[in-house]
Amino acid sequence: MKILAFAGSSSSTSINRELVKFVLKDFKEEKINLIDLNDFTMPVFSVDLEKKGFPDEAHKFLKVIEECDVIICSLAEHNRSYSAAFKNVFDWASRINVKVFQNKPMLLMSTSPGGYGGGNVMNTAKTFFPQFGADIKETFSLSKFYENFDLESGLINPEMLNDLKTKIENFKKLVKTED
Repeated sequence: MKILAFAGSSSSTSINRELVKFVLKDFKEEKINLIDLNDFTMPVFSVDLEKKGFPDEAHKFLKVIEECDVIICSLAEHNRSYSAAFKNVFDWASRINVKVFQNKPMLLMSTSPGGYGGGNVMNTAKTFFPQFGADIKETFSLSKFYENFDLESGLINPEMLNDLKTKIENFKKLVKTED
């Protein structure tokens, strides 16, 4: 199985990227492509720029999705929505292929320092991603990242760790039954 993994953030210290990397430890036997949104930097989307053509990076983003079997992503929440970096990549890619996620099974996550764990962006994504070709199989939201996650040890809250492990195993089962 080929996994595409990314954080919906351009931060060099992204806590969502840390969550993705932690989850990927449960997929050691799989081929993993962990991408960085900074490798897909494009001008801010506008119809005027679209008329001039699409950036190569938008095509590259769609290509890495095409080449994977499943997607694991964790969305950063900025002002109760997607980060500008993710939204821009998504906007450009969706103008090329409205089914950006190409019907790939997805483990969708979010985390934040606050008590809602990126719940606003999670709820938005759960509503809209399926309209853009995401087959969301499982979701996980980690609240209070800095209280519940250690950069060396990973997820240190036992209840949350158990919940995440259960969701990962369920995701694996759901994906295998589709093979």
